[in-house]
Amino acid sequence: MPEIPDAIVLKRDRDLEGRQYDVWIRRGLMSLVAAVPVIALFNVFGQRPETHMLVGPAASLKIYAPDRLRGGLLFEGRFHITARQDIKDAYLVLGPGWAEGMSINTIEPSPVSEASNSGRLSLELGHIGAGKSFILFMQFQVNPTNVGHRTQTVELRDGAEPILAYDKTITVFP
Repeated sequence: MPEIPDAIVLKRDRDLEGRQYDVWIRRGLMSLVAAVPVIALFNVFGQRPETHMLVGPAASLKIYAPDRLRGGLLFEGRFHITARQDIKDAYLVLGPGWAEGMSINTIEPSPVSEASNSGRLSLELGHIGAGKSFILFMQFQVNPTNVGHRTQTVELRDGAEPILAYDKTITVFP
């Protein structure tokens, strides 16, 4: 039988004496690592969109966008406007929370014009006839350093006259 090297203590290294809890510590740490993707499957860290519906006498607005996001995530916001009355000059006004710490990749269909309305994004959509619908798709990417809570406001206007308004809070995870 070969000699035991000087640095090896058989009771400690072969028989694991005094180390009976080490295997459970390793298993616990590995369980924590495995728990993160399992929790993510239940949308705890965001991505799954939520639908918010606003109904008024002149129009209805359905907002389809996630409330919880992660840094680097690509996501879509969909704004579905259904006019109950003629909207002669429709504007969708988005609060700064839609652009703060976000990259706006595309807006489809392109608005008639884009402007700033006291720091808010003002997208002119044009005329929406009574009984007609308009769907605006916006693609975003969350900047990786954007962490915390943001308020995202949405306002539908006919020219300067407000039709519908909605405030929602989003949470951005690292």
